Amino acid sequence: MIRLDKFDSSSFDKLISWIDSPEALMQFAGPSYSFPLTREQLEQSAQDPNRHAFKVVDTNSGNTIGHAEIHLTPDTAILRRILIGDASMRGKGLCSPIVEQLLQIVFAELNQSRVELNVFDWNAGAIRCYEKSGFVINPNKKLERTVNGKTWIALNMILDKASWIAIPKK
Repeated sequence: MIRLDKFDSSSFDKLISWIDSPEALMQFAGPSYSFPLTREQLEQSAQDPNRHAFKVVDTNSGNTIGHAEIHLTPDTAILRRILIGDASMRGKGLCSPIVEQLLQIVFAELNQSRVELNVFDWNAGAIRCYEKSGFVINPNKKLERTVNGKTWIALNMILDKASWIAIPKK
């Protein structure tokens, strides 16, 4: 199905090709990059020792089809920049396996006790995916972003290790 491999400069151009508008960039990365996304921005981000970036690889074809990251803070791990960039692979149920592999890394390898993420409130498919993995909406934290004069609301979702362990795994 999919695997997560280390994201490095050999994958920069593919990721850049998927981010074709300011809206796509905001959905992918929030306000941390400016459009158009560049190799220089990705190179600077790669220098962050608290960032664990992955390319999502389709194990059947060997093709890179997406991107995902874990960012560590003193308080929590944050899942971010989750993207199925290959449009032909969207809608095929790949979100859940990506999130599960990220959670395995967060809780088992990085030994974190809590993880969170932000998702725009209009992204119902992603919200359902995260809820299936055990995330719940944190009502105490919302973010607003302005994109082309429109306000986008980002919901914060959280999951602790004990809750994740209690979820039956397939």
